[in-house]
Amino acid sequence: MRKRQPQYSIAQFIALRYLTSRHNRGFISFITLFATIGITLGVASLIITLSILDGFEKTIKENVVSFTSHMQLFAFQNQMLKDPDDIIHRVMAQFPDVMEMTPYLQREGMIRSEKGIEGVLIKGVDPQTDFSAAKQRLIEGVYDIDERKEGIQRIILGKRLAEKLEISIGSRVLVYGLGGSSLTLSQARIMQFEVVGFYETGMADYDASFVYIHLRNAQRLFQVGPSVSGYDILVNDVSKLDSLSMQIPEFLGYPYYAKSMYQMYRNLFMWIELQKKPIPIILGLIIIVATVNVVGTLLMMVMEKSRQIGVMKTLGMNRKTLVRLFIIQGVHIGVVGTVLGNIVAFVLCWLELQYKFFPLPSGIYFMTHVPIELSVWNFFLVSTIAIGMSFLASLIPSRVAAQLDPIKLLRFL
Repeated sequence: MRKRQPQYSIAQFIALRYLTSRHNRGFISFITLFATIGITLGVASLIITLSILDGFEKTIKENVVSFTSHMQLFAFQNQMLKDPDDIIHRVMAQFPDVMEMTPYLQREGMIRSEKGIEGVLIKGVDPQTDFSAAKQRLIEGVYDIDERKEGIQRIILGKRLAEKLEISIGSRVLVYGLGGSSLTLSQARIMQFEVVGFYETGMADYDASFVYIHLRNAQRLFQVGPSVSGYDILVNDVSKLDSLSMQIPEFLGYPYYAKSMYQMYRNLFMWIELQKKPIPIILGLIIIVATVNVVGTLLMMVMEKSRQIGVMKTLGMNRKTLVRLFIIQGVHIGVVGTVLGNIVAFVLCWLELQYKFFPLPSGIYFMTHVPIELSVWNFFLVSTIAIGMSFLASLIPSRVAAQLDPIKLLRFL
């Protein structure tokens, strides 16, 4: 006795025949293609948008950290801080979430070359523990600002500043620092430095203003002795930044004060969050448009195949099988469009990562090109929603087809 073929297999077989039949080249094939293209474009555009927004957030965070770290510890009213080694030891011992901590001395100054003069922020760092842009984002030269016992000391500056001053690796520059707590130009101290490296973060304002020298050279330049301006701190978990920025000053007492990168650059991070807020609306609108395409396609197919539907119902096909038939078609359109959308999004994102087709004005966007952050979560989220909406969209046409009266459909055969 022959085994009865499962109803689901019958529905799947007929659905795929409707979608792939060579004889189905008319209007139905045209709108099926359009529905698939609509889902493809919708999925691809959403994945690319989410990848760009994630790239913006990641790039800005990395750039901010390279200048200010996760958190900065300093004193009220810009007081100088003493005994940096003791402070670092106490904080690292008390707070295991603190991953790295390095002292710095930062003051305003001027830098002069043969071609020009610019106002800058001079930052003295300890090369042994430094994790600033001078070390992390070096694009030319070497990271070598170790203190020399004699001769000309070394300096690293931003590529944009170097272009303004028209200097290259090996050039010599004069750096002016205001001595002690005085702000009078008559008391400015001058030191000569040799340029050993250029860094670039893509944040134009910073690349044109920060210069890096050895901490002891900065202390001599500003005549502050062994004191420092503050400490750059990296933590293991950025979600604990707010609590650590309160706990560490409480532990050390007056005059210590701390700010996290979210507090120091609140406008930047608020801008990122603002960019993300319209995404659910955009996501919904694009998916709804694609869903309407699927509904329209399946309704047209119900009208086109009405006589075949009548024949199948007359031969004994029940409502559940007929509903499955059109659901399978809708999901098939959704899956094909989603897969193609994922491929298109991945290829375009990869090409931008490799070849950087779209440059950005760094003075506005804090980066030199469109950033891309490929995330499996973005692909999964958009794909799941697209396939889910395709399934829901196929319910309406399938129920319409199931409720058709086979007698009326076959009346004029």
